[in-house]
Amino acid sequence: MHVTGSRGRLLTSRRSLLGLAGVAAGTSLLPRAGRADAASTIVPRRPIAPADALIAFGHTGPITDGGWSMVHDRGVQAVRRAFPGIRTVYVESVPYSADATRIFRQFVAEGANMVFATSEYGDFIKDVSDRAPDVAFMECDGTTLTPNLGWYYVSHWYASYIIGIAAGLMSKTGRLGFIGAFPIPSVYASANATLLGAQSVNPAMTLQGITINAWFDPQAATQAATALVDNGCDFLCGIMDEPAYLRVAVARGVRAAMWNTGMLKYGPEAYVSSVVLDFNDFYVAQVRALLDGTWRPSAAFLTLGHGVDRDAWGPGVPEGVARQADDMRDRMLAGYNPFRGPIHDNHGRLRVPAGVTLDDAAIYHCDWAVAGVSGLG
Repeated sequence: MHVTGSRGRLLTSRRSLLGLAGVAAGTSLLPRAGRADAASTIVPRRPIAPADALIAFGHTGPITDGGWSMVHDRGVQAVRRAFPGIRTVYVESVPYSADATRIFRQFVAEGANMVFATSEYGDFIKDVSDRAPDVAFMECDGTTLTPNLGWYYVSHWYASYIIGIAAGLMSKTGRLGFIGAFPIPSVYASANATLLGAQSVNPAMTLQGITINAWFDPQAATQAATALVDNGCDFLCGIMDEPAYLRVAVARGVRAAMWNTGMLKYGPEAYVSSVVLDFNDFYVAQVRALLDGTWRPSAAFLTLGHGVDRDAWGPGVPEGVARQADDMRDRMLAGYNPFRGPIHDNHGRLRVPAGVTLDDAAIYHCDWAVAGVSGLG
């Protein structure tokens, strides 16, 4: 347990995972589709003094995971710096079960004015938010917009596409290996974008995926990565909350691109780059709006260069490869969208006709694999 700030109160849970302190947020956002009628029923909010505010965070993993939950915890720390004296509480490793509902209810019972779920908890959080209309709720990777519940996510597919270009230029076997948690839209979006980027410079590229049913399981990730390299993949990528498969890449002499944060230190000789996330500004902005009395539920993406980007290129990335990949990054920052038809799925069905461009909402809800992907569905 970690306690700081004024009038700290004790929150207990079966997960034994607590912290009280200060909070902050702010970022450039791209609005997305939600329940359009939600805003019309919002009850006006009153300003809150920082000393009277309690902000709660429910994390999907441990904040020491070196990845997803650690990045969100950095956002919690940014809130504390921005609003000295504000109180925060967090619970790590919130399960995807009825225990999540109990934890979110505890936040409300403890007097939280705002609750962030740093992963998708669906009805587990919505059931609580529906019964606590005076509390502001935000769900990362969510889909529901109500008068007091919004969601936010990162448009990570652009950074993945950029890294995919490097993968396509550097791979000798033409086979990418991908480690994911579950066959869900965020995983499809990452795998699809990486392969499409690779295919933009080498149309023969393929991607083999393995899902391990966990975001944080170093042993399973190591086993999956080893199997992929044994099957001829010479470039590893994926969405994991720790660097296990980078260590496999080092041991096996292949390349790897990571996720969540820069992980160069875990294997510089194999490291290519990483999709890096930064929720600091977003959290500061949300809390500031709550304190000002101007908070409204929203559906928003953190965009390329504003909350998500690629990490610096690893030392083994040739200058020409970096330049070619970054040329695409420059085009994206200028407004170019590379997710253009025709795009077929891995069963041969035309999913995106010629002349059609996938917007962020369509990519975010994607539940199919592009041609060349195997192992994900």
